[in-house]
Amino acid sequence: MSAVRPRILVIDDEPQIHRFLTPALDAAGYDARRADSGQEGLRAIALWSPDAVLLDLGLPDMDGKDVLKRAREFYAGPILILSARDKEAEKIEALDLGANDYVEKPFGVGELLARVRAGLRQTGDAGRPRGPVAAGDVVIDLEMRLVTRSGQPVRLTPKEYDVLAQLALHAGKLVTHMDLLSAVWGKAHVSDTQYLRVVMGQLRHKLEADPAAPALLLTEPGVGYRLAG
Repeated sequence: MSAVRPRILVIDDEPQIHRFLTPALDAAGYDARRADSGQEGLRAIALWSPDAVLLDLGLPDMDGKDVLKRAREFYAGPILILSARDKEAEKIEALDLGANDYVEKPFGVGELLARVRAGLRQTGDAGRPRGPVAAGDVVIDLEMRLVTRSGQPVRLTPKEYDVLAQLALHAGKLVTHMDLLSAVWGKAHVSDTQYLRVVMGQLRHKLEADPAAPALLLTEPGVGYRLAG
């Protein structure tokens, strides 16, 4: 069986960066994925659980430092900044916000790969979930994107899975309506709590023994939801 390739997420809106970085990362033994905006990047970090993130500061929808700040609320893996901004103050601020390294554009692919390897050595697999998440007779395998109940696969819609994955990433902890809506539907929908109510109702019918008295997908009234351990 082939080894699992480390996952690298590249958050950058420059197509040429992806054109040369994706094959370079692939050739170096990494599984690379792209995101072209800050919101797309945050969602990919939450749902794909990369081993490392390469983050540009100049994104079309938000400043990369804001992406970094929000990512550090739930992601512990290495984040390397890629940026044409060469001011020392920018570097210091990014490092203070939790970046592991700062690489100026243009950069050599050899140097970048060395810095990625160093970041992965420093943090190990701290940014990824450790194995499947179990709640009662429900098991959420975030690596395989597979959900089972009493050992039987459960068919979920993409939005149902995305919401459940968010709760599984923070199992036992409260996840607010705003955080769920932002991660799954995007920042423009952080007030659309009816979306969540519908999806949570569907999930409870598929996963709970008694959907009317949920024991796994718990409501924190007026605040958010929590996946019971």
